[in-house]
Amino acid sequence: MTVGVVTDSCSDIPREEAKRLGIIVVPAYLRFGSEVYRDGVDIDSDEFYRKLATSKVHPSTAAPSPGDFAKVYEEAARETNEIVSIHVTKKHSAVYDAALVGKEIAEGKGCRIEVVDSRGVTMWQGLVAIAAAKAAEAGHSLYQVVKEAHETIRQLRALALLDTLKYAVKGGRLSNAIFVVESLLSVKVFLTLRDGEIRTAGLIRNRSKGLDRLREFIRSAVHIEDLAIAHSTTSDEAQTIADYARSFFPNIVPGIVRLGPALGVHAGPGALAIVIRQSTSPVEVFDTSRG
Repeated sequence: MTVGVVTDSCSDIPREEAKRLGIIVVPAYLRFGSEVYRDGVDIDSDEFYRKLATSKVHPSTAAPSPGDFAKVYEEAARETNEIVSIHVTKKHSAVYDAALVGKEIAEGKGCRIEVVDSRGVTMWQGLVAIAAAKAAEAGHSLYQVVKEAHETIRQLRALALLDTLKYAVKGGRLSNAIFVVESLLSVKVFLTLRDGEIRTAGLIRNRSKGLDRLREFIRSAVHIEDLAIAHSTTSDEAQTIADYARSFFPNIVPGIVRLGPALGVHAGPGALAIVIRQSTSPVEVFDTSRG
């Protein structure tokens, strides 16, 4: 019996790919004032970014409830008795903890569930879930699928360019002091992931130089196996970066995804993120301090 794979909508896995790989996506919640939406179900990215630009109220997000997870696990258990559930980093979200409580509820009905902290966001989390789904599709055991997920986490690197930190500060993900520095110096900010935390990774004078730094990040990769590009509102830039990656690594097909509402709340318009999987574990995070 094939191991089932569950994730949440913070993974930004395209719906078609999730369906093809049999990945069940549990939606996070998005609130604009009194209006509540399920990410990717009641509101799509186009509508979200329109509302983000025009609404007088800054949106907030909430994790799926333990009951949401328990319901999904119980439904999945009709097809399998083993599930790997992979979620957004617990250092920035309550999703992982909600999944753990949902697991406790569902396991009492005979299904074995392993909950994995992806230690990342957007397609970092997405690539972990996809790797797990492919391992499950190949007939691997629960232990092997979990091992593949952790091995993938170890192989990932990420770098993101934000057009502004305004939304990250409003959402409580970064301190206002960083936004003040950005505003005073008129610079763009890079973010990266380290030990499951989103951290600043340098400043750049303008967006053009920021895109150059993303290209340099790609060039720095060794033994690359996969590459994903997530953008909020700049599909042309994402395609240009993908074409550049193909020129260096012709054997890979970079995936381009839209940064969904759950993370777009904090990233805002103009966000562009690159996630790279290497066949060898990176020694340290790419240095973006100069520029």
